[in-house]
Amino acid sequence: MTDATPTPPAVLVFAGVDVAKDKLDLARSDAGAVVTIANDAAGIRQVVQSLRAAGPALAVVVIEATGGLERPLLDALLDADLPVALVNPGHVRHFARGIGRLAKTDAIDATVLAEFARLAAPRLAQKRSKNRAELEALVTCRRQLLHVRTEQSNRRGATTSPAARRSIDRVLRALDKEIDALDGQIRKLVESDDDFHAIDRLLRSVPGVGPVLGSTLLAELMELGTVGRRQVGALVGVAPFNHDSGRSRGQRAIRGGRASVRSVLYMATLAAMRFNPVIRRFAERLGGAGKRKKVVVVACMRKLISILNAMVREGAAWDQLKLVKNA
Repeated sequence: MTDATPTPPAVLVFAGVDVAKDKLDLARSDAGAVVTIANDAAGIRQVVQSLRAAGPALAVVVIEATGGLERPLLDALLDADLPVALVNPGHVRHFARGIGRLAKTDAIDATVLAEFARLAAPRLAQKRSKNRAELEALVTCRRQLLHVRTEQSNRRGATTSPAARRSIDRVLRALDKEIDALDGQIRKLVESDDDFHAIDRLLRSVPGVGPVLGSTLLAELMELGTVGRRQVGALVGVAPFNHDSGRSRGQRAIRGGRASVRSVLYMATLAAMRFNPVIRRFAERLGGAGKRKKVVVVACMRKLISILNAMVREGAAWDQLKLVKNA
């Protein structure tokens, strides 16, 4: 009796796509040359078909976040149920330097992305619902208009020309009107979606959490309630990282994460430190222990997002939490 010959394991395929306005550069670990394709509907279909042909051997496709240019390709890959990761361009650039790829062209970037897919095990992207995509676009637009409003307000304070000030005032009034309109559209969208509305109601039951933080978390932190407290802290960028070497023990500091979520969480935390009894007592305890103000604020941000994460995971409102009942 002879033993059956074992089937050799399939060779995994890793791919990277460098996205430009007019073209896509596709690199695959199982192909030698980088393929350049037009960045249009036909070209995106061609990329999807090429990657789908790899079958189960396709491990992951990596795309850099490029300010929105990547969304059509990303959505097409997700709709085709292909494993795709959207990664930070800064992380990829550091990776390229680390492996000695100092030159930079679109074709080289594509091969670096494929190598990043093979070695870095990036987190896979999740398919967004139509409502979530719309909510993310509205929240992003609101944030951008607020940024422009701040710039114009600063510019107004720096000018002495009455005519220039009148012009800036007209711009500010128009921006205020558009921001108010976006707030109304965001609120309408959240209330019209049963899942959004249920989570938003839980989040806003917390003292210090308002509609802006609620809609930002719904749009830009879809992992909320599905990961642990350490993971959610790292996603937002409020998890401290060690800086030790040998016997030296450096000061821990936060880094990375989603800056857009972190900035809104920061403002909500300042309010919670005044009006939320749990966060206020936590801040007072840290302050009494001699912690610096900045350290106290970051710790309170981490505690607040951890509480919100637990609430969404358990489906519990603020007054149902044990830490609130025991306070």
